[in-house]
Amino acid sequence: MNPTHLTHPAHLALAQQPADGFAGWAAGLVDTMGGPGAGLAIALENLFPPLPSEVILPLTGFAAGQGVLSLASALFWTTLGSVTGAVALYWIGMVFGRERMHRIWGKLPLVKASDLVRTEEWFARHGTKAVFLGRMVPIFRSLISVPAGVERMPMPLFVMLTTLGSLIWNGVLVMAGYWLGDRWDVVETYVGVLSKAVLVLVLVAVAAYVTVRLRGRGRAQHRRTS
Repeated sequence: MNPTHLTHPAHLALAQQPADGFAGWAAGLVDTMGGPGAGLAIALENLFPPLPSEVILPLTGFAAGQGVLSLASALFWTTLGSVTGAVALYWIGMVFGRERMHRIWGKLPLVKASDLVRTEEWFARHGTKAVFLGRMVPIFRSLISVPAGVERMPMPLFVMLTTLGSLIWNGVLVMAGYWLGDRWDVVETYVGVLSKAVLVLVLVAVAAYVTVRLRGRGRAQHRRTS
């Protein structure tokens, strides 16, 4: 083992970050592998949305500020990781396909085939904006790749939009960690609040949708029996 690696101030600073939980795992990857480690962590975050990018990206920025890796390397590898994870989800959506989606949708309770058709029509009109802007919205950052694959968005366009959107999101959080230094975890607090707010809005929308469907079904049954 290289003793310089153990005593270099940059690595010591990163090693002093939380050793437990996800932050410790991410810090270990970045400390051991540098930029590729950060890219691997972000690729996994795209595949498994519960993994928080608001931890990985600011921590990577902090590591860049300490000299563990360069800022350019941090931005390159984290964006490459985002695109890699997004393309994997795109392929899952493409393999799943529209026909299978319609078959499964038709078997679900409280939904109509017309709802899925309208969703597809919406994606056809706004898919480019959804993929680009969705990369900057917690939770949807990962999920938006699947319908893009189902609807067969051209791969070059998907990669371009994903790269641009990811570069903006990653750049903001990496730079925040870079400038905040050992207070990088402040970013996690604020972005975590945003993630929770998005989740609450999604749950409220789902609850409203189910309520409307149940009421519509109740009225239809009442008309048939009256």
